Amino acid sequence: MAVSVPTKDPTLSTAQRILIAARGALLESGFAALSTRSVAEKAGVPLSQIHYHFRSKEQLILAMLREENDALVRRQADMYKLDLPLSERWNLACDYLEDDLDSGYVRVLQEMIAAGWSSTEVRDAVGELIGSWTRVLTEAAEQGRNAGVDFGMFQTTEIVALVVSAFFGGESIILLGLENDQLPIRGALRRVGEAISTMENSR
Repeated sequence: MAVSVPTKDPTLSTAQRILIAARGALLESGFAALSTRSVAEKAGVPLSQIHYHFRSKEQLILAMLREENDALVRRQADMYKLDLPLSERWNLACDYLEDDLDSGYVRVLQEMIAAGWSSTEVRDAVGELIGSWTRVLTEAAEQGRNAGVDFGMFQTTEIVALVVSAFFGGESIILLGLENDQLPIRGALRRVGEAISTMENSR
């Protein structure tokens, strides 16, 4: 699938054009097949400009992912600050998952998670990005606990670990096209929101 990238926009800096082209190339071919030469061609810049601005393919994709990740973490943090029951905020997070799948962000993140299995540089960088989500989720879980949601024997860190695993693992299954009647990822995540609502209403 060809991805249109507006790299001809004269208001964009060279680095911005490269980042946009890199995102398009990644969504088209995946991280393993991506080359800095193909990104340079898409961006309409000399190959040397990629190495000047980003040093390597890994650093280029990580820079693009950090920029997008920071914006989405801010979105998530703003949502959890809303004066809504935790169950409703959970359901909004499920809505955001659909948006992030459609935008390609989930694919980009999962590509870099996979790249981190064989590169400590990528692993450490992705770990920092996941840590930013963990901090937002920890705050949300504490808000829920303070509001009276009973998480039973689970510590806040354990709740956060389960949520991170559920969403990131679910994203992998969805991207692989394996979501089905035996693995109803989206439905299962929505059901968690119903469970939280039940706990809220039982107080």
